[in-house]
Amino acid sequence: MPHVLPHLVAAYVFLTGCYGLATSRNLIHSVGCLAVCQSATYVLLLAVGYRDGGTAPVFSDIAPGSRPVVDPVVQALTLTDIVVGATVTALLLALVLQIAKRHGTVDPDELRELRG
Repeated sequence: MPHVLPHLVAAYVFLTGCYGLATSRNLIHSVGCLAVCQSATYVLLLAVGYRDGGTAPVFSDIAPGSRPVVDPVVQALTLTDIVVGATVTALLLALVLQIAKRHGTVDPDELRELRG
């Protein structure tokens, strides 16, 4: 069960963000819910890279094969995912700010000019 728990937490966080995204009546709230959805990927990546009793592979005093080591690529991917998520969130919030300036609202139903 302990190996399944992080996957269940990631699924719960993702579904919570998706529910908020589907029921949102505010563009700022939608951007926040999208950030919550993306935070589920952090949990999932860290769950994939976790090893019981694993140590960092940068120590030179550990003999090869004596102890399990944690894969640093997964940690680097998680850090990259955090940076990309912050950038996307900042870009979306800047777009919401421009929509609020031009249309005077952040309610997606009131944006009539965007309908086709």
